Parts: sequence; structure tokens; C-alpha cells
Amino acid sequence: MGSEITLEQVCERLKEQDNILILAHQNPDGDTLGSCFALLFALQAMGKRARVECSDPFPPRYRFMFPNYVPEQFTEQFIVAADIADTQLFGKNSEKYTDRVDLCIDHHPSNTFYAKETYLVADAAATAEVVADVIDRLGVPLDLAMATCIYTGLSTDTGCFRFSNTTAKTHLIASRVIDLGVDNAEINREMFGRKTQSRIAIEREVYNTMEYHFGNKCAVICMTREMLEKAGADDSELEGVSTIPCQIEGVEVGVTLREKEDGFKVSLRTGKYIDASEICARLGGGGHARASGCFIADTLENAKKKVLDVVEQAFADAPANRLDTGIC
Repeated sequence: MGSEITLEQVCERLKEQDNILILAHQNPDGDTLGSCFALLFALQAMGKRARVECSDPFPPRYRFMFPNYVPEQFTEQFIVAADIADTQLFGKNSEKYTDRVDLCIDHHPSNTFYAKETYLVADAAATAEVVADVIDRLGVPLDLAMATCIYTGLSTDTGCFRFSNTTAKTHLIASRVIDLGVDNAEINREMFGRKTQSRIAIEREVYNTMEYHFGNKCAVICMTREMLEKAGADDSELEGVSTIPCQIEGVEVGVTLREKEDGFKVSLRTGKYIDASEICARLGGGGHARASGCFIADTLENAKKKVLDVVEQAFADAPANRLDTGIC
């Protein structure tokens, strides 16, 4: 297990190093990519060589953050992981780096401290919020490219500032980058207001799998590989699907099971009085109090039962008079 370091120490490391490789997690979202590229642009502004890598291709919907990006070719001397809480999230094409990460910058309380050094701000709304502080402390003036990346990370990890992880600081940083010229309306329209036909098709399939449990306070949806093939959807179109169960009135716990090669990825979203991270920790995963995940190597029915058994215990442990809001 590596050590935890301060913001000042993070900046010392980055100032000392060159030929820096920045890693995003597999199935990249707006926060990991926004964090990686904001940091990349800042390091390049300092005259350093840096590049971003990911086990999976960058989804087209995020390329507005880095439209002209051409990765520099060099032998990495320092490796930074951004928004990666565990080595399981590296992905197959990045597994070669799992024991070589020098610095991890993250906001997940479940971070396993796999890197040699970790800068963790567990109460930050997004890793992009943490990276904004890093860039400021490095003394690099924010430009529009960095600001666009930071705003995208903030917006996507807070559900367009709707989730409970949103803080006053989150809004202050968002306000600051908007003042720099970020087109927040267009970004939010692209992230939350547009869907491909294949995304609509997979949502139709998913709604047909909906189940209710524990007095309708828990909703479960499933996505099988067969459903994805039928809809013609790929990984880049699935962001946000896991929020569907908790959009239902009266639901306190939303469970999404998505079939992978050797089991099911579980995404959990919860309301105010159920801790998603505690549930997922009992299943070998982790994350945040309101949004967490885990992986279960089993059949769909067995995976579902394992999750529901733990959710049932969580309901039993929660104050009954507080489980009546139905707000995730």
C-alpha cells in the first residue's frame, strides 16, 4: 500500500518530472477524461511532455474536450492515474501499468492506495474538482481548454449538479470556468439532452426488465449482452443508465446489473439513508455513499440474489421512519 500525500507534494512531484503518462479508467466517463486532459494541458503549458492513455477508445461524445489531440510518443518516466480508485478499473490494455503508478489523483473514498503516492480528496464532487486545485497550485493559468475539461468532469459526475455530492465549492469552480468562456449550455445539452437511437433502444429493453422489491423501495434493471447487441449499443452509450431505477417515485435503492464476459457489473444508486458504498463493500466493491459498484462472477439470477440479500439487510438496519422519501 502506498502513502497519502498533500496538494503541495503533488505539485512538487509534477514539477520535478517529465515524460508523464496520465491514465484514465476503462469505459471512460466525463470525469476521468476531463481530469486527464485538464492535467495534460496544464503540464504541456509548463513545457512538459505528457500524454493520456486509456484501455478503451475515447468515446466520440467527449472528443470536444480534445478535438486535435495527437499523443506524444516517449518512454514514460512518471505515471499518474486520474479518477481510478482500484487497479481493477484499469482495463485489459492498461494492466501493464497496475504496479507502476507513481501518483493517483482521486476523489473516491474506496481508493485502495495502490499507487506509490495518492492525493485523495474524498469529499470532492469529482476528480476534476481536485485537478482544478492542482492546476492552481502549479501556478498554471486556466485557459479555455482546461476549463472545458474541468466543467465536463464536474457536470457529468454530479448529474448536471443534481446529485448530493454537489457542494458550494463545486458551483464556485463551475462559475469560474464559465467566466472563462466554457459553453456550459452546449456541454450539458450534449451530456444530458441528446441520445442516439441505439441508446433509446437499449433503454426500451432495460425498462422491460424492471423489478420491484421490498415494498417497491428497491428497483432492479438488467442489461445482457444479447440486449446490447439487439439495440446496437456500445459501452460509450450506457453512461447514466444506472440512474434509471432511482428516477422512480418511492425507490430508495436502484440496482443495475450489466452482463460482462465472466459475470455481472453491479451499479448501485441510493437515497439519503442507505449507504451504497457499504452495500458494495460487502460484495467486494466500493465507491461513494450514494453511488457505488462491484462485480459478481455468477449467473444473472445468482448475482441478483446476492445483491438483494445485502440490500435487504441494509433496509433492515436503516431507521424505518426515514425510508419514506423515495429520493435517490
